[in-house]
Amino acid sequence: MVMMNRILISLLFIALITISAINNFAENNLPTKNKITNWVDNKKAPDFSLTGTDGKIIKLSDFKGKVIIIDFWATWCPPCRRGIPDLIEIQKEFGKKLVVIGISLDQQKSDVVPFMKKMGINYPVAYGTPEVFRLYADEDAIPHSFIIDRKGNLVDQHIGLVDKSEYSELIKKLLKKS
Repeated sequence: MVMMNRILISLLFIALITISAINNFAENNLPTKNKITNWVDNKKAPDFSLTGTDGKIIKLSDFKGKVIIIDFWATWCPPCRRGIPDLIEIQKEFGKKLVVIGISLDQQKSDVVPFMKKMGINYPVAYGTPEVFRLYADEDAIPHSFIIDRKGNLVDQHIGLVDKSEYSELIKKLLKKS
């Protein structure tokens, strides 16, 4: 009887460990819609200078005093493509108080302008570089967006597709602060 109890307790212990391992694996390996990391220290957004699709230089510092969304994306990225209409609407909604800056990570730069025209992108788009992407992102994932307040501080980042309402809510809060 004692031997039977030990066997049952051992089996129960093994079952609990197995269930725990399965749950841990599932939590860490299921695809997530969106990963959000907030900066609480409000570090300054690194300035950059990139060539825009119109051939002009786009500098982050040119947009001082505005709330800024920097969106790293590519034409071949399905979640990026799904998020662009929301960014277009957000740019329309907030007008001159906000600027969305798209940073294309496409290797085929010739794909970008026709894609922009097809989508009706109404905000500046620059051709990204690995160096600028590394200034901001610590993960190789797109879409990858960053929110900058009117003082030039990084206040939020999103990895993955972001619902328009999340952007709008944060932008409204940032505009009220200033």
